[in-house]
Amino acid sequence: MGNSALKAHLETSQKTGVFQLTGKGLTEFPEELQKLTGNLRTVDLSNNKIEVLPAFIGGFQQIKSFTISSNKLTSLPNDIGKLKKLETLILNGNQLKQLPSSVGQLKSLRTLTLSGNHFKEFPIGLGTLRQLDVLDLSKNKIQVVPAEVAELQAIEINLNQNQISTVSPEVSRAPRLKVLRLEENCLELSSIPFSILSDSQVSLLSVEGNLFEVKKMRDLEGYDKVILCQFSLLLYL
Repeated sequence: MGNSALKAHLETSQKTGVFQLTGKGLTEFPEELQKLTGNLRTVDLSNNKIEVLPAFIGGFQQIKSFTISSNKLTSLPNDIGKLKKLETLILNGNQLKQLPSSVGQLKSLRTLTLSGNHFKEFPIGLGTLRQLDVLDLSKNKIQVVPAEVAELQAIEINLNQNQISTVSPEVSRAPRLKVLRLEENCLELSSIPFSILSDSQVSLLSVEGNLFEVKKMRDLEGYDKVILCQFSLLLYL
């Protein structure tokens, strides 16, 4: 991409607070964006070839939405935790295996999507994200849903298309969890904790594509509550 084209994008962003540069083959995070740290609210750098986020990312104090999907990120800098106003962080389609602990400092974060990365373990330390509504970890290689999930404030957790064979009963204690997606994993019927059906806030539980027939769940205690709530919920979507 030519300097003149980038300059034009920067001038527009100066006025709008939005910087969008997708599918341009960028291999580095544009250093020129440092000039706009004070007023950028939205950044979208999807579909590029960026491998590293610079430390100065922490200077974007006004940013509310940051999308950098379909790049080549293998890690995130600790400085990302400085984005105190960030509400949406979209990192789908990268090569991430873990998150820095500083992500737990993103106090305004409402949506965190990490679909299509290389996670083998459920990221811990997200319980401090008190505003978190949606957590998407679909299309990874996670095998266990750990007890720490009970600490999450998320309303929806998407774990479709992983390799999950174990779900901790503690998941039922997640205070706001209403939608739990576990489609296309490695779950046996006996791996579904009864407490999720009978003693949790979950009203939509998706388990299609596992190692059992969904109709066999009809005999489980609490099944009617979840399915009836699921039906009414879908009517309002």
